[in-house]
Amino acid sequence: MSAESPGQNEHYLRVFRRRFRAWRGVRPFWAGLFTALSGLPIAYFPYAELQLGHVTLAMATTAGAGSLIIGVLLFTLGMTMWFHHIVRVFAGVATILLALVSIPVSNLGGFVVGFLLALFGGALSIAWAPGAPAAEPAGPADGTPEQGPEHESVPGPRMEKDPNAFDWTVDANGGRNSAG
Repeated sequence: MSAESPGQNEHYLRVFRRRFRAWRGVRPFWAGLFTALSGLPIAYFPYAELQLGHVTLAMATTAGAGSLIIGVLLFTLGMTMWFHHIVRVFAGVATILLALVSIPVSNLGGFVVGFLLALFGGALSIAWAPGAPAAEPAGPADGTPEQGPEHESVPGPRMEKDPNAFDWTVDANGGRNSAG
C-alpha cells in the first residue's frame, strides 16, 4: 500500500487487540470470565465418569439436576457481567450465593474448583467500578481558549451553570439544599 491510499495500514490482529482491550476496559471482564468458568466444573463433575486404570469412577448423585442448574446460572451470570455490566452488583451477589449453595448440592462445589472461581468472580464483580472518563487537556491559566492556526476552537455545547437553576444533588447536610 502506498502512503496515499485510504486503506488500513495496520495489521488486523493489532486492530482487533486494541478494540478488545477497549471493550474489556469498560466492563468487569475478569469477574465475568471467572464466573462463567466456575459453572463448568460444577455442572460437569456430577455427570463425569473418570477412568483410573480399569476402574471407572462415576459421580452419579441425586443432585445432578441441581448441579446442572447452578452451573448454567453461573455461566449466565458471567455473560451478564460482560454484556449488561450495569447489574454487576446483583450478578456478583447472586454468584456468591450460588457458590455457597453449590457446596452441599454439587460435590463440594465442583471439588472446590468451581466454588473458588465463583467466589472470586462474584467478589470481583461487586468490587469493580467504571473508570472516570479521560480528562481534557488544560488550557492556559487565565481560562481563555488558545487561538492560533494549530489550536482552533471547536464549537460545541457549553456546560455553564445557570444561577437560577435548582440543584438537585445531595449535599452533606442530609440532602437539603441551601438554596431551597
